[in-house]
Amino acid sequence: MEDLYKEVILDHYKAPRNKRAIAAPTCSSHGNNPLCGDEITVYVNVEGGTVAEAAFDGQGCSISQASASMMTEAAVGRSVDEVHGLAKEFRSMMAGESDPSEEALGDLIALQGVVRYPVRIKCAVLAWDTLEQALQQGEASSAAPH
Repeated sequence: MEDLYKEVILDHYKAPRNKRAIAAPTCSSHGNNPLCGDEITVYVNVEGGTVAEAAFDGQGCSISQASASMMTEAAVGRSVDEVHGLAKEFRSMMAGESDPSEEALGDLIALQGVVRYPVRIKCAVLAWDTLEQALQQGEASSAAPH
């Protein structure tokens, strides 16, 4: 099983999904992990409370890039609230606090083995933290009077 998970991570690293900038995103955010040198910008288009499009750009280790690729796939088509819930569940798995099912997390379950390498956990959650920052900024700007 662990070999299969490694293959999934390598596949997302070598052929990342949604690795591109979005020209006019609803919201975006930039994050970095100075310990590893990972840098990522997450772009999101939210339409009617649903993530219609998610993409990322940047560079970093295989874990950060694979996590970002999987995250963009998992976020599209979900409500913003569902994405916040998914991020919470992912962080809980990375903290070793839960043992989620593959049904709940899909390909993201492949990153569960990262828990054994505490220094790499920040690499795996960087994209999620950046996504949450982007969504929070998007929510704040849409709530602000125009």
